[in-house]
Amino acid sequence: MKQIVVISGKGGTGKTSIVSALSSIGPKKVLADCDVDAADLHLILKPTIVEEHDFISGERPSIDLDICTQCGLCIDNCNFEAISDEFKILPEKCEGCGVCSFVCPAGAVTEEPRNCGKWFKSSTRFGTLIHAALGIGEENSGKLVTTVRNASTAAGEIEEAEIVIVDGSPGIGCPVIASLTNADLAVFVAEPTITALHDLKRVYKLTEHFKIPSMVIINKCGINANQENEIKVFCLEKEISIAGELPYDIGFTKAQIAGQSAVEYDPEGLGAKVEEIWKELEKKLMA
Repeated sequence: MKQIVVISGKGGTGKTSIVSALSSIGPKKVLADCDVDAADLHLILKPTIVEEHDFISGERPSIDLDICTQCGLCIDNCNFEAISDEFKILPEKCEGCGVCSFVCPAGAVTEEPRNCGKWFKSSTRFGTLIHAALGIGEENSGKLVTTVRNASTAAGEIEEAEIVIVDGSPGIGCPVIASLTNADLAVFVAEPTITALHDLKRVYKLTEHFKIPSMVIINKCGINANQENEIKVFCLEKEISIAGELPYDIGFTKAQIAGQSAVEYDPEGLGAKVEEIWKELEKKLMA
């Protein structure tokens, strides 16, 4: 079983649109949406949830007012101002550091498991999808991404899938590093803009550090020929293969509105181009 992780270094390059397009072709697969802070692959795939799980990470304190003597030590020592004058925890401010329970002389503060979101195993018309939703204002998205990645790998093994396709997180931080776990191939989606080229260089350094083979898909071609050329020059210098180019095409937007992948919406046009890209990815995977 091979694992492809599609990343971009920045948001808005068309990564999810390309993942949904790739999902609609090729062999039996499992899909994973690791952009847990702003997941949207499900909007196109329209999953039916099969399993729902709480994502527990860290702890959050709770104050027993029947035991609390209101000495104020917890308020005085909390650097995040997460305890009200009524000695109630303010969840939106609490970082779960535990200092309140440490300083409480009455033992009124206890630590409880912190529910930071949910993750799901769903069925779609293209195969099993593992996805998640981080709670509002919650952190530890890197750990939730790891949960999604582990679950997608396990699902792929159980279902004897040939491919796991991962819609990775944008950027180069912890969620992206977690997305790249066990990757056989990293696919960079780059648009011909200055910021995208800058972030392409950064995300390439990340995959180079972890020694993960990589390819590039140039999306939104036609909006800036000079920037397209700079992307190609960079790829040539770093010996990164270009899997293909996709035009700036309103068909992608129309497909999203219709709740379809670009391949389903425009099989003869965009679909044919995605088919060619898939063939290039397969060649790289089998090399």
